[in-house]
Amino acid sequence: MDDDTTTVGRCECGSVRYRVTGSLRDVINCHCSRCRRFTGHHMAATSVPADRLHLLSSETLSWYQPAEGVHYGFCRRCGSSLFWKTDANSSSVSIAAGTLDQPTGLRTTTAWWVSDAADYHERQAGLTEHLYDGD
Repeated sequence: MDDDTTTVGRCECGSVRYRVTGSLRDVINCHCSRCRRFTGHHMAATSVPADRLHLLSSETLSWYQPAEGVHYGFCRRCGSSLFWKTDANSSSVSIAAGTLDQPTGLRTTTAWWVSDAADYHERQAGLTEHLYDGD
């Protein structure tokens, strides 16, 4: 995506809407147990610098903190999983790729925490895989 690109997205019910300016990182699938429980499968996420994410409507956006320094954003009306961020990297926010309006032009390039993937999950050929964070 070009730096002058604008991408929009929302939760299922439309109560949380957002706009992203500039390029989005290609999609990373995270299979860690927290992301699996937060999304119901793996987290397919892109990311952007936090100052490029603009909340257009956020009255039902809530943040859940499952561990020190880790935050998941969701709509408390419809339950959509929307965002993920950490205190350690507060300059960036991850966005659930499925909440972006189509087409995005993004592609999935990497899978994290593959060792934690659900037993029914079939690995996707061609992805760079990391068994644990930091591998």
